[in-house]
Amino acid sequence: MTPDQFITKWKDVTLKERSAAQEHFLDLCRLLDEPTPAEADPNGTWYGFEKGAKKAGGGDGWADVWKRACYGWEYKGPGKDLQQAFRQLQGYTPALEHPPLLIVSDIQRIVIHTAFTGTVPDVHDLVLEDLRDAAKRRLLKWAFSEPERLRPGQTTAALTEAAAGQFGDLAQTLQARGHDPWAVGHFCIRLLFCLFAEDIELLPGKMFTRLLDQGLKQPQLLPGMLETLFGAMAKGGMVGFEPVECFNGGLFDSSDTLPMEADDIKALRGLACLDWSAIEPSIFGTLFERGLDPAKRAQLGAHYTDRGSIMRLVDPVVLDHLCDDWAQKTAEIAALMAKAAAAKSASARTKPARRMWPDWSPRIRFAAVRTARCWNVSSGR
Repeated sequence: MTPDQFITKWKDVTLKERSAAQEHFLDLCRLLDEPTPAEADPNGTWYGFEKGAKKAGGGDGWADVWKRACYGWEYKGPGKDLQQAFRQLQGYTPALEHPPLLIVSDIQRIVIHTAFTGTVPDVHDLVLEDLRDAAKRRLLKWAFSEPERLRPGQTTAALTEAAAGQFGDLAQTLQARGHDPWAVGHFCIRLLFCLFAEDIELLPGKMFTRLLDQGLKQPQLLPGMLETLFGAMAKGGMVGFEPVECFNGGLFDSSDTLPMEADDIKALRGLACLDWSAIEPSIFGTLFERGLDPAKRAQLGAHYTDRGSIMRLVDPVVLDHLCDDWAQKTAEIAALMAKAAAAKSASARTKPARRMWPDWSPRIRFAAVRTARCWNVSSGR
């Protein structure tokens, strides 16, 4: 199939997802000279349609197409929300063996999201007309058979280190003007959180970036705008005509801000251009602290160990044993709950659990109490 034939066939299609998805994918295989799932894997063990997948948050689902070590692929009908499709596909990734590419399509567009461990995600957005371009078709060809060619060059660690250094510069500038170090740190952490919240869509519609753009035009108004935003985040409310959810935890327990000059706002606006969803929050605290202290700037990143390396140690030493222990205790808890349900008095309901708790670790005991409380609520006790 030629690019022109493919585009002519699919440009005006309005079929629903179920009616169009598999035929569209088979035509892509023909366009790219790739074997279809049935040709490549007649048994469907590593490549196929309708791959059953447990959702990360619970429940069952299906990835429309799956190819081991290459991609998970989710279709939606023309004009549907591909960001929602991407989030849905993200929930399937453990069941899909963490493919390096997550691809979504509404027939008219194909969006390739990279998901390589330890790298900053990249996005390749192709519309039908792009398939006439050999370079764009090559991207899709690599997705089908050589996904490693789409691995981004920038690592999460490098991006995090750079972001921490720039934030440290901003914090030092504010401190040099005589502001209390604690107030500077608290203010900067709030700004940092807003950047994260925006890029993971907890703040809608790039709200924080738009606020900074307005601040660049009228710097004297920025503190008031930040106070409004922080106040809305503290309790939930409106910023202009847009709703903002409540963010608990005490970070926005007050709406205090610090004055910022035009250069400060410009630096913060530059930071907003980074992909904060890709920055590693678990190491940012250390890097940010070093950024605040000029004497420690040379140490930035020196002691960083990536999450994958850490978890290769933590899983077998701590988590695997804890999970095994919890699986055993879960069965015991289920038996206790059944026995408690049949008991006639409150003391009889709690006696079996009390007898076992001394043998349980504090974490297991805590989990047992939480489970028992949830059971009592759900059963109306």
